[in-house]
Amino acid sequence: MISTEGTLLGKSLEELTYWVQQQGQPAYRGKQLHQWLYQKGARSLEEIHVFPKVWRKKLSNYPVGRSTINYRIISPDATRKYLLSLDDGLIIEAVGIPTTKRLTVCVSSQVGCPIACDFCATGKGGYDRNLKAHEIVDQVLTVQEDFQRRVSHVVFMGMGEPLLNFEAVISAVRILNQDMRIGQRSLTISTVGLPQKIIRFANYNLQVTFAVSLHASNQTLREKLIPSAIHYPIKQLLEDCQKYVEITKRRVTFEYILLEGVNDLPEHAIELSNHLRGFQSHVNLIPYNPIKEANYQRPNQRNTQTFMKILQQHKVTVSVRYSRGLKANAACGQLQSSRLFLN
Repeated sequence: MISTEGTLLGKSLEELTYWVQQQGQPAYRGKQLHQWLYQKGARSLEEIHVFPKVWRKKLSNYPVGRSTINYRIISPDATRKYLLSLDDGLIIEAVGIPTTKRLTVCVSSQVGCPIACDFCATGKGGYDRNLKAHEIVDQVLTVQEDFQRRVSHVVFMGMGEPLLNFEAVISAVRILNQDMRIGQRSLTISTVGLPQKIIRFANYNLQVTFAVSLHASNQTLREKLIPSAIHYPIKQLLEDCQKYVEITKRRVTFEYILLEGVNDLPEHAIELSNHLRGFQSHVNLIPYNPIKEANYQRPNQRNTQTFMKILQQHKVTVSVRYSRGLKANAACGQLQSSRLFLN
């Protein structure tokens, strides 16, 4: 039995068709509703003027599932950060990153984050709850509406650990792909790496980009930066990533935030190269984006280039990613939890 409960956003065409029929409307209204939700971004049923006026008024307060923009800031590089108020009053952050050819949305998957990486503002603010699938999709619709431009790419790199909200993230991927028509290869799921979750994710055989936040070249250093790493030795993590490649036939992207004097030395680059020799992977080096809650420093360009060259010399595919939105605190690792904002 298809459920008629909950918000309209997040439901498939089949579910929406069933819902309108339960309201005494003809089946074709399901397709209209689907279009208005996912292509036009309707925030209420009253906006859908192709529906009968009497029916719209009757259901004017039915929950569609859209958030409210609490605050918006635009960075000098045109990146926009949004603080979005959810139905329960909690606040999440999403980021819109425009270029000439694409519009990327960095979405959150949780309110806050329980992983508590030592260099990340989100982790410093604690954790409240998982987001529902429609709350993830709403972030994309909000950015699309604000830019008045179609979103082309979505990265799950905002607040939270996506694989700790597994079912909702998988549902959101389905909605973004099937209902909003964003290709799976334009979606990126980023994880710090959780025992058993990577293989489970691989078995869905999605065509998304899979990114693992490594950030260290050895177990001791990784535990210092990512406390949860104590439960997932780097050797086992990399073995699971190899299995991911075998199952999906797709490479893994390793995210590596460079912290001056901590993990950016030549010996770290050599150690990382040894781990990834022969690995179907790509390394994204990300110079650290400062936050007031931590004392780490951003590496200089010379050290960054030296680190990259060492990886290249060891036949590791690598690039440097300079984050957008730095001056708006919208860059990688800078998103805050609702708790910090409300205080």
